[in-house]
Amino acid sequence: LGHVIQTQASPEMLDMVEKLRHLAKQAISEKDTVLRREAIAQIRELELQDIEWLLRAFTTFFYLVNQSEQQEIIRINRDRARLLPEMGRADSIDEAVGMLHRANYPLEEVIKLITRLDIQPTLTAHPTEARRRTILYKQEHLASLIDKLRHSNPTPEERNALLYKIQNQVGLLVASDKVRASKPTVIDEVANGLHYLRNAIWEAIPRIHSDVTNAIKHHYGEDVEVPIFLQFRSWIGGDRDGNPNVTSAITRKTFSMHRRTVLSRYLRDLRELRRDLSISDLHLTASDRLHESIQVDEAEVTLAGYENRLYVREPFRRKLSLMMQRIESAREGEHSVYDSDRFLADLQILADTLEENGYGDLVVHGRLGKILLQAQVFGFHMAALDIRQHSRIHTYAVDTLFKVSRVCGDYAAMTEEAKLELLSEELCNPRPLLPRGVQIDDDLQEVLNTFVVIRDVTKSSPRALGSYVVSMTHAVSHVLEVLLLAKEVGLWHTEGEAVYFPIDVVPLFETIEDLDLAGVLLTKLFEHPIYRQHLAHRKNMQEIMLGYSDSNKDGGYWMANWALHKAQKNIGNICKDFGVDLRLFHGRGGTVGRGGGRAGQAIIAMPRIIHNGRIRFTEQGEVISFRYALPAIAHRHLEQIVRAVLIAPLRAADEAGNAEIMERLSATSMKNYRELIDDPDFWAWYVSCTPIEQISRLPIASRPVSRGSVNTVDFDDLRAIPWGFAWTQTRYIVPGWYGAGHGLTALVQDHAPILKRMYKEWPFFQAVLDSAQLEMARARLDIASEYVALAADPEIGKRIHDQIVEDFNKGEAAILEITGSERLYGHVPVFRKSVELRNPYSDILNLLQIELIRRSRSKLEADEMRLARALLLSVNGVAAAMQSTG
Repeated sequence: LGHVIQTQASPEMLDMVEKLRHLAKQAISEKDTVLRREAIAQIRELELQDIEWLLRAFTTFFYLVNQSEQQEIIRINRDRARLLPEMGRADSIDEAVGMLHRANYPLEEVIKLITRLDIQPTLTAHPTEARRRTILYKQEHLASLIDKLRHSNPTPEERNALLYKIQNQVGLLVASDKVRASKPTVIDEVANGLHYLRNAIWEAIPRIHSDVTNAIKHHYGEDVEVPIFLQFRSWIGGDRDGNPNVTSAITRKTFSMHRRTVLSRYLRDLRELRRDLSISDLHLTASDRLHESIQVDEAEVTLAGYENRLYVREPFRRKLSLMMQRIESAREGEHSVYDSDRFLADLQILADTLEENGYGDLVVHGRLGKILLQAQVFGFHMAALDIRQHSRIHTYAVDTLFKVSRVCGDYAAMTEEAKLELLSEELCNPRPLLPRGVQIDDDLQEVLNTFVVIRDVTKSSPRALGSYVVSMTHAVSHVLEVLLLAKEVGLWHTEGEAVYFPIDVVPLFETIEDLDLAGVLLTKLFEHPIYRQHLAHRKNMQEIMLGYSDSNKDGGYWMANWALHKAQKNIGNICKDFGVDLRLFHGRGGTVGRGGGRAGQAIIAMPRIIHNGRIRFTEQGEVISFRYALPAIAHRHLEQIVRAVLIAPLRAADEAGNAEIMERLSATSMKNYRELIDDPDFWAWYVSCTPIEQISRLPIASRPVSRGSVNTVDFDDLRAIPWGFAWTQTRYIVPGWYGAGHGLTALVQDHAPILKRMYKEWPFFQAVLDSAQLEMARARLDIASEYVALAADPEIGKRIHDQIVEDFNKGEAAILEITGSERLYGHVPVFRKSVELRNPYSDILNLLQIELIRRSRSKLEADEMRLARALLLSVNGVAAAMQSTG
């Protein structure tokens, strides 16, 4: 990187980079604010073009460091696999099955446990990935080159060639624009999600299933057939909540893109498989089934001349060529008769024929076995697409329907009881509400068009459709409104005593109040006669989603976590009482403040009654690129998830006696949090002391940052993602810990032994406390204090900053007392070292950003457009440094 800076910019620029870096390092090591003031003074004297170069240099540094850290994770896991083959790596599936074996779980119980597994990560396009696709591609290419350098045992000449390629890629990375020229479209986001699905995820899924098979063989000595338990879903192109760019037409196109992508991937893999299976019928007796299937295909499909000639004695290659022709036709036509079931049957014929002739290893350990499993997981749909919409949109649509049909003049103003009575009547009435030929407004038409798309997709490709998620579900009517809208397009209908609706309706509970009342709402929902019929049709399975972002913004970190934990326990008990098979869907973000952190630890921390093997969770923004850009990292992440779900019943602890402590902690911390954000001066402080204005303009997603006006942002309308994004940029990271000080300090004084026991024995408390101290370890309040200089009113700026610092200091002391550690997150020295190495470089990016904001507000730059772009680059730079956005 230094060489690139020197050649692309100048030796003087490299000197400037080094000078600022040394000043920042020295300021931290000597705890000297004078040195930081010197760095600030030097930055203030710089020309804008020099600041731009510094931003490019330090941002690229973090792109390289982040990629290097991933390579180090891969190296460590490879070393552990080599050194500990019998013991199994930590957090691996083999370790989990070994723990079950040592806990005297018989093989039959382990098989039952695995049969119940239903794990569904869900990709979303929430605006938290600040990097362009170009940057991500170059980072992935660099990772590939580094992997070759480390593991291919190159000759000196090959090593030099690789080093030159790496240097060239670094140069291109520095020269590439870090900020998008325009916001990505929804279709761009769909294509981005499909990139991960068809590459790293595609490769990781068969390996995860093989890990389970191998682990059972290792510990129980038996070969077992493992059912499909891990599948992906997506929201990208289906999530229209707050995003007017996701239309019914876009959703229809998304389904088509999923189909074309997965079929294209099959064509690629079948081509490779055809190269492999060069077995001649002179040396193998092809089964009657294989010959018959070839005859059927040849009656419907014509091979190319060269294929017909070349594969006359190679039945596998001939069959695969015919299958590829069918796949090609299916890719080009939505209504092809060749579907995923026929494809799977064809693959099975090939597998059976090989096994009958003694070539079983080619199936179990070869490419055909992988494709067989991938065909079961990905079908012809790649990943089932969820549809999500806000409850108020449904209420508006139903209200409009009733007005147009003259059933009711003001449905929206009715009581909940009256709404339920009317909805029940209309659901039982077979006639549609809309009179033929009546004109309706565009908003209602768009809602109905979405249900038409759902109806069409369920007919042609039922596995392509996931669930229908209702955001901000406050009442039973919000769920029944979805059924009524579906009925209007013929998607929901009665069949005698039963009802027909081909997808799950998923209530989403997001605020603290909704989480507290979720049990009451679900009881009423499950008692409703029509919904009971719906549940019976869905095999008594109910998916319920919990929102982690809005609950945190609403009640603060500690209250949100406790409210979510209580809601899970309550929901689990109610589903058990009603005999409902529950699948919880966790709407987690990437940062701790939005439910992020160590996924495996979070799963184990859930209440005992929730551990039923079924789980969904969102994978958002920069988390997707971190976890799924490289096959080895994707595999590591997924094996940790599967391992946690497998051993969760072993680790689940009784929380009796802890609830009272948590109630006090969460209530005190929420009171402190609300005092901060409800302060009359807080919003003006937040807007002036954070780059929220720049974040609102950052072209990183199709979705607006605010639910309200596109031109103004206020607290109530600001989404939880940019809310957290701005806190991360300033290094406060408030959503990930605030309230710890006042909440924990009050308890430590009188209940320190109890809190220490809770931390040691209760996975939930340990997970929440560890996540909080992780974010506190990443926070830099010294740097955050520099943002306070941007406050419109210095006195208010200092007062609110001091309030945050006070809670931090109290929280730090309390956490160290509870954990017995000398430093925050001190039990993970590798993490501490990483933070310490990153801080000086991160500090420079923050100081550059502060200077740019100061110039922007002071109108000190003639080229305002260039200044605005530099500000956006600074946001990207800090996001890379922190490895998180919102």
